[in-house]
Amino acid sequence: MFALKSYQKRAVESLESFLLRCQQSNVEDAYRETLEEQGMPALAYKEYGFEEVPYVCFRIPTGGGKTVLGSHAVEVAARKYLNTDAPITLWLVPTNTIRLQTVEALKTPGHPYRAKLDAAFNHQVLVLDIDEVTQVRPQDIGNKAIVVVSTLANLRVTDTSGRKVYAYHENFEPHFSKVPANHPSMNILDRVSEEDIKENGLSEREIGKIKYSFANLLALYRPLVIVDEAHNARTSLTFETLRRVHPAVVIELTATPNTTNSNGSNVLFHVSAAELKAEEMIKLPIVLTEHQNWQDAIQDAVINRNKLEVDAQKDEEYIRPIALFQAEPKNGEVTVEVLKSHLINELNIDESKIAIATGNQRELDGVNLFDSSCPIEYIITIEALKEGWDCSFAYVFCSVKQVSSSKDAEQLLGRVLRMPFAKRRVIEDLNRAYAHLATSKFSRAAQELTDKLIAMGFEEMEVAAFLKEQAPTVGQGDMFGSSAYEEPRRPVVPPQSIVVELPEMPDLSELSEDEKSQFAMTETDDGNAVVRVTGEVSETIHKALKKHVSKKADKDKLDRDVRVHNQAIEAAKAPSEAGETFGSLPLVCADLQGELELVEPEVFLHAHNWNLLDYPAELKNFRLNETTNSFSIDIDGNSLSYKVANEKEVVAFNQGFMDVTENDLVRWLDRELRQPDILQSQLIKFISILINKLLQQPSISLTALVRNKFPLSRAIAEQIKLHRKKAQKEGYQESLFGNESNACLSDKFVYEFKPEQYPSRSPYYSGRYKFQKHFFPQNLIEDLKATGEEFACAQALDGMEQVKYWIRNLVKRDQASFWLPLAHGKFYPDFICQLKDGRMLVVEYKGEAYVSNDDSAEKRAIGEKWAELGGEDYLFIMTVLQDSEGRDVRQQILNLIEA
Repeated sequence: MFALKSYQKRAVESLESFLLRCQQSNVEDAYRETLEEQGMPALAYKEYGFEEVPYVCFRIPTGGGKTVLGSHAVEVAARKYLNTDAPITLWLVPTNTIRLQTVEALKTPGHPYRAKLDAAFNHQVLVLDIDEVTQVRPQDIGNKAIVVVSTLANLRVTDTSGRKVYAYHENFEPHFSKVPANHPSMNILDRVSEEDIKENGLSEREIGKIKYSFANLLALYRPLVIVDEAHNARTSLTFETLRRVHPAVVIELTATPNTTNSNGSNVLFHVSAAELKAEEMIKLPIVLTEHQNWQDAIQDAVINRNKLEVDAQKDEEYIRPIALFQAEPKNGEVTVEVLKSHLINELNIDESKIAIATGNQRELDGVNLFDSSCPIEYIITIEALKEGWDCSFAYVFCSVKQVSSSKDAEQLLGRVLRMPFAKRRVIEDLNRAYAHLATSKFSRAAQELTDKLIAMGFEEMEVAAFLKEQAPTVGQGDMFGSSAYEEPRRPVVPPQSIVVELPEMPDLSELSEDEKSQFAMTETDDGNAVVRVTGEVSETIHKALKKHVSKKADKDKLDRDVRVHNQAIEAAKAPSEAGETFGSLPLVCADLQGELELVEPEVFLHAHNWNLLDYPAELKNFRLNETTNSFSIDIDGNSLSYKVANEKEVVAFNQGFMDVTENDLVRWLDRELRQPDILQSQLIKFISILINKLLQQPSISLTALVRNKFPLSRAIAEQIKLHRKKAQKEGYQESLFGNESNACLSDKFVYEFKPEQYPSRSPYYSGRYKFQKHFFPQNLIEDLKATGEEFACAQALDGMEQVKYWIRNLVKRDQASFWLPLAHGKFYPDFICQLKDGRMLVVEYKGEAYVSNDDSAEKRAIGEKWAELGGEDYLFIMTVLQDSEGRDVRQQILNLIEA
């Protein structure tokens, strides 16, 4: 089955954590606590009239595989919140084209979306297009995971009459015939009206009765709702529409969530472009070349593609680089026909290598672009490729129209970002995307592309770091891809500049001579001024420009462009951008039965000979206090209360339980609780003993346990987790600090900070202080505030003569951060330093409130153990604002370095 990337696993884990919290507390608190758990900034939860219905958003930039998370979300919501093996999901998409694509993917056996659902629900899955919903049978509900795919427009109406979703349909009659009068959803169901009688030929006797509609069916069973491209769904009418189907959970997926206070999304998890790059999902940086005319843009795009084709021949897998051209519509100068003619007649491209993909010409239909026999190297289109064209062989995007005026440029640019086979390529140029833009004489290509990248989910800091400008190719080389190909000379990287159009020539009188020398200005025919500023834009230059901008929107745009421009200049100064290297760090390992292994929690269990049956198979102080909507238990004195979804009380759990045996329940729990570090025979026996003990209590029946099998499963999982933690702690002490410990450092397990891999995410550092020694671009430093004690520690490191480079270490990015083992997790120190003498220094900063707690003591112990095992080359220190001897952070570090 399709393996999730690390960030996708963390996204799924964050949803699971959030929904489990929703079982035990209100949604607002669950949201806040889940953000805190991830180290994300606190955000106010907005409920939009959904009250206690969980309503959250996943922010995944273009190319990040956000849709596959929808399938995983179905399983998580079903098991962790809805308490069912057979959820009903309403999957909403923005367009009919995407609807058909999604339906096809979810119906296709083996497709990652469908494969996940089949594995999660034992192949009992029914996927329907919105036009097929009358096929749902009463016996499907409660026995199959049902997914219905629809556009939001099908539901989003002020008047529901005439809409199939809300219309009366006799096929739905069996679903409502046995609904009891006390069903919890009875009072929210729509009733037959006079309009329904007119539309369906019903008698007046039906007025006031339950309407047999799909919308009512959804309301009856309270579906999980997934909203794809959710930034399109933030209006009051949309919220009203979603409330009309009475969802149990709403999960949004988008690259660009609305974040305003009035109607912003509740972002639960977000991924940065740097994370997608590190996970080898997208090509970065994007190398931008701007051209003064469309002919040069096309020519350089062809040269660019041909050069990549030569590189691709050295790759271990078949790759055929493709150039994607965006032509102008029929009323433009460079139409599809003009562009194709230019490729064939002027650049000698064989016509068989060109395909046109527009609304009228669909030359990619039925074509497998990944096939090695496919000749296509150039694709011409106008708008977004609505027919679903997608191929990660696309590397070069070339637009002959003004990008700023084209919303489709976002989607077309997204086509060239996907990495072939989601795996980093051997040749570095094949890890990058390329954009060639024909611009006006004002040369604003970089700012226009910045707009598009931000609209695709990039943040300002990321655009600054990953958008690289270069001059047009010097020398044509062999443009036509013959065997005598000669690589053109490397393009010249121009000095970074920003172009601004003003209504008049700016007043430069208050600027210094050096600042004035940065300007190049010209007057347009209509009297406006075009100003190019080369190099960093100072505060005084910024003010001089802004003085001539009147509209607030234009001022905000100028402010943003200046920020991105200055950040790009700073990013280019980073050692990682200059090809420097950073020292490596060995990880803690141990000799286990003659094999050297990395020390992880599983190792501690192995060292302690972990056996679940060595621990009590019971839920201590268990008590079942079942009410109409809750189920409570005690585990080791920690009370846990779980909500039971209302619709399951009457409809699903109370049907046919006389046929369920104790062994049936044990087998079900075994499937739910299987874990890789527990033998199945141990787990089954543990569950059997535990259930048998519970049933000996007079107040507990098998029916009650089966009715509440999901919260029971979670309770047992919590108990097993407690047993595991105990075993891990004992194994941790034995493996690392015991008399017979054979822990060591080895060059077999070494972490390297690679220049191309720093998957940080927002909030990014945005302070005025400019760090000089951070190895990666300072605008990608994660979660470092511009003031405070931790900032002061970073400043101290940056200012120390002995420090060559330092890095803000990332947290919970296991493939891209240095960590040390803890009994129940991993310790990610705050800062990693490479000293000028070659030694490596690891620094953890602790505020006074935390320096003496158990967590800090455990981290200090393993840090010092690591340094002890490493000898003279590795240093560790846990610093505080002021130590017992009155030394500040800098003095504490110096004392260690110079000892």
